[in-house]
Amino acid sequence: MEHDPQITRAWVLHPEITSAYKRREPARALQEAVALAEALPGLEVAGSETVRLSRPHAGTLFGSGKIAEIGEKLAEQEIGLVLIDGPVTPVQQRNLERAWKVKLLDRTGLILEIFSDRARTREGVLQVEMAALSYQRTRLVRAWTHLERQRGGLGFVGGPGETQIEADRRAIDEQLVRLRRQLDKVVRTRELHRKARAKVPYPIVALVGYTNAGKSTLFNRLTGADVMVKDMLFATLDPTMRRLELPEGPEVILSDTVGFISDLPTELVAAFRATLEEVLAADLIVHVRDISHPETAVQAEDVRSILASLGVEEEAPILEVWNKIDLLDADARDAARARAARDDAVLAVSSTTGEGVPALLAAVSDALQGAQHQTELHLGFSEGRKRAWLFDHDLVQNERQTDDGFEITVLWTAKQEAQFNAL
Repeated sequence: MEHDPQITRAWVLHPEITSAYKRREPARALQEAVALAEALPGLEVAGSETVRLSRPHAGTLFGSGKIAEIGEKLAEQEIGLVLIDGPVTPVQQRNLERAWKVKLLDRTGLILEIFSDRARTREGVLQVEMAALSYQRTRLVRAWTHLERQRGGLGFVGGPGETQIEADRRAIDEQLVRLRRQLDKVVRTRELHRKARAKVPYPIVALVGYTNAGKSTLFNRLTGADVMVKDMLFATLDPTMRRLELPEGPEVILSDTVGFISDLPTELVAAFRATLEEVLAADLIVHVRDISHPETAVQAEDVRSILASLGVEEEAPILEVWNKIDLLDADARDAARARAARDDAVLAVSSTTGEGVPALLAAVSDALQGAQHQTELHLGFSEGRKRAWLFDHDLVQNERQTDDGFEITVLWTAKQEAQFNAL
């Protein structure tokens, strides 16, 4: 069989542990794992299968008969990389790699590779490298070429000119300390940018949603921006922000964020907290759902639980956008439209055809109406810190000194008022 030597042939396995509680249909989980693999450049998915297990084997994950059976397929198909959709211990990884004579990545390793390939900002790159090093630290140290970056990705998959860097844990720890220092600098710079943005009295609207829900397409339609839109998982990793003028109501800053995914490894939720900070700063969250996806309800639940883990409160203002209604059959489409007509917090749209977008803009406007309101304050001379905060955030419209302090007129959002009251 002739294969392109630049392309790694991959095989995807989804272990279905029959004794474990399953939230998701195994066939759908395998489909998502294949989509994850296809999101990584330089890979060709040659095949995939679900492997049923009553329980995982401690040293090898699978039983010996299954290992031999899969091994024959891998040799026949000339597979160079096996992707296992789930956690694999370092010992299991080493034993399976020996048995099958291939490289092996578990779900965390694969997502790290994709994150590395997609990260665009300095902060994104540093966050990925730190997450990768933390992950590698718990495993046998193997080849990782991101220290001498000769290609995109972190080097787990391998590539032209790959160098073997054998390093002990101390070397990883030193590298982590260096990266943390660099990251602190970058985060401080971002803080300054965010403060500068806070002075612009525009409310922030954050688009969130499961990966591949169509957020970037919607973002582009609303703002005319050219954000990378690909029908693949994790197409957007760094937040992209644009100004958006609503037909009626305030100007807003619209933020497109990284897509969420089920079972996102904890190291990665932490690594991308900074990317998702824009969501915490938002005056309004727009949760974009792919309503045509068979597991849209499970995906929505995953998004809500990640938002909760980030510290977004349940009462935070959220609009739910049922996207991709153009992909539904006529009955389901009518039902989605009817539900949206009944519920102010649900909008049925197609970011591809533009259906429902004017209604979405009107709903954003309504949700933010009174986003800025005027308040008269009296501050005593002793409250200099509060007065300085108002000026730092450019909220003061007018100020008059009196015998016992200052009469100040401010224009602010409810969020800014709450921040001020907490000082």
